Amino acid sequence: MAAAKLTPLGIAVLELLHERPMHPYEMAQLMRERYVDTRVKLRAGSLYHTVERLQDNGYLEVVDTQRAGRRPERTVYGMTAAGRDAFEQRGRELLGDVVQEYPAYLSGLAVVDELGREIALLELEHRVLKLRAQIASDRTVLAGLEQDGTPEVYWLDWRYATAQRAFELAWTEQLIDDLRSGRIPFQDHEPTLSLVKENHERKTS
Repeated sequence: MAAAKLTPLGIAVLELLHERPMHPYEMAQLMRERYVDTRVKLRAGSLYHTVERLQDNGYLEVVDTQRAGRRPERTVYGMTAAGRDAFEQRGRELLGDVVQEYPAYLSGLAVVDELGREIALLELEHRVLKLRAQIASDRTVLAGLEQDGTPEVYWLDWRYATAQRAFELAWTEQLIDDLRSGRIPFQDHEPTLSLVKENHERKTS
């Protein structure tokens, strides 16, 4: 039977276990400190489920149990040789393969003309405001990573994500300018009555 493909959360768990054996609670803390939760969905239940699945697949093994005071006993996991092999194989695929992805923004751009000038420009301006806020937050996080001495190789994923948001902001601002100026003309589709009503409600709320 073929080995199960590692999920993004599974990759994140094995990534941490390269450093040392850990219990899931420590994994969750470190993932949040390192902003891993910006690239994978991190919930307590899904993390414990992922750890169990990795153990079932032979990628993790129990190396210790710990108890502090009256706290519940914590199981410490380490990575097996099979886990290292699976991690390396999947890591090489993720880094080297070009995979077709389907960002939601592309589908939004495809319906700009159908939404009509007023609504499309309003929503694009909303997107710009949100991107500016995210980018301001990104800068704060990057400054903290630089100041605390975290090796840059450990936050390449964060650098990529922030650069991607900066590109999207610049591209979207240019699109708004092109649509407003008429360099990219609308085809005069009439938006539906429901869209006009929703747009009015957003403006007045």
